[in-house]
Amino acid sequence: MNLLGDIDVYLQRTGVAETTFGRRAVNDPRLVRDLRRGRVPGPALCARIEAILSARAS
Repeated sequence: MNLLGDIDVYLQRTGVAETTFGRRAVNDPRLVRDLRRGRVPGPALCARIEAILSARAS
């Protein structure tokens, strides 16, 4: 699954708003919206998001 798909699953499972997730993960409330519009995250940003997703999945 891709990064945006993983985020969507997390949002659905937890009920967290997109803006809240972006703010908590990388201090950017527009993160998810920007990803949906085609923003391509760099490796460092991907790593930060994946760390948040894996830490909260446990």
